[in-house]
Amino acid sequence: MAAPLELSCWGGGWGLPSVHSESLVVMAYAKFCGAPLKVNVIDNTWRGSRGDVPILTTEDNMVSQPAKILNFLRKQKYNADYELSAKQGADTLAYIALLEEKLLPAVLHTFWVESDNYFTVTKPWFASQIPFPLSLILPGRMSKGALNRILLTRGQPPLYHLREVEAQIYRDAKECLNLLSNRLGTSQFFFGDTPSTLDAYVFGFLAPLYKVRFPKVQLQEHLKQLSNLCRFCDDILSSYFRLSLGEGTCYLGCASLREWGLVLK
Repeated sequence: MAAPLELSCWGGGWGLPSVHSESLVVMAYAKFCGAPLKVNVIDNTWRGSRGDVPILTTEDNMVSQPAKILNFLRKQKYNADYELSAKQGADTLAYIALLEEKLLPAVLHTFWVESDNYFTVTKPWFASQIPFPLSLILPGRMSKGALNRILLTRGQPPLYHLREVEAQIYRDAKECLNLLSNRLGTSQFFFGDTPSTLDAYVFGFLAPLYKVRFPKVQLQEHLKQLSNLCRFCDDILSSYFRLSLGEGTCYLGCASLREWGLVLK
C-alpha cells in the first residue's frame, strides 16, 4: 500500500480553500492530477513546523516548496502534464518564471506590505490561525520576509527606494496579467480543455488576489477588468473545489470535510 500523502498548508476564507498562493498551487495541482492528499490545515491548535508551508509528508519524505512538491507528485505518477507537447512544457516553465518575476512581488506587496491591507486583513487572518504567543510574532516575520523578498528581486539600481519599487512592481504585474489574459483567450485552460501545472500556478497566484476583500485594491481592480481570468478562477473553484459562496466554508469535490482535515468555524 502506498504511503499516505499529507499536505500541511494555510487554510481558506473568502470562498477559497486556501488564501495562501503557494498552498493553493499545490492543492489545485493535486485536484487536477487526482493525487489523494489529506489536507491538514494550520489552525490555532496546530503544532507542526511552519517553516516552508506548504509541506508534503509521507512515511519516508518531507517536501516543501510548490515546485519540489509537484515534482515529487509526478514521480508518484500523479502528472497533470502528460498530454503536453515539448513546446508546451517549455512554455509552462517560461510562464511560471514570468509569474514569479513579474506578478509575485505585487501579490506579496498587496498582502504583506501595503499597510492598510496588512493591518486590516492579512495580519488578523493569519494571527487567527496560529496559537498565542506565536500569533503575535509570526505575521510580522512573514511581512518582513515578503518585503525582503521583494527588495531582493526588485530593489536593484535604479530602484533603491520602496516607493520606486512599488510603482514598478505594480506596472510589471499589470503587464503580466494582460499577457496571461491574452494567452488564455477564450480557452477553458491555458493548453486547451485539460488543466496542467501552469493552470495550477496561475490559479494559485490569481485566486487570492481576486477573492480576498482588501481596502486597497489597485491590482485587484485591474484583475477584475480581465473577465476571462476571473472566469478561469471561478470555473476551477466550482469544478474542482465546489466552494460555497459563504466565507470560510469549503466543499472540496466529493471528499468529506473530515477527509480533507477542514474545520468549519
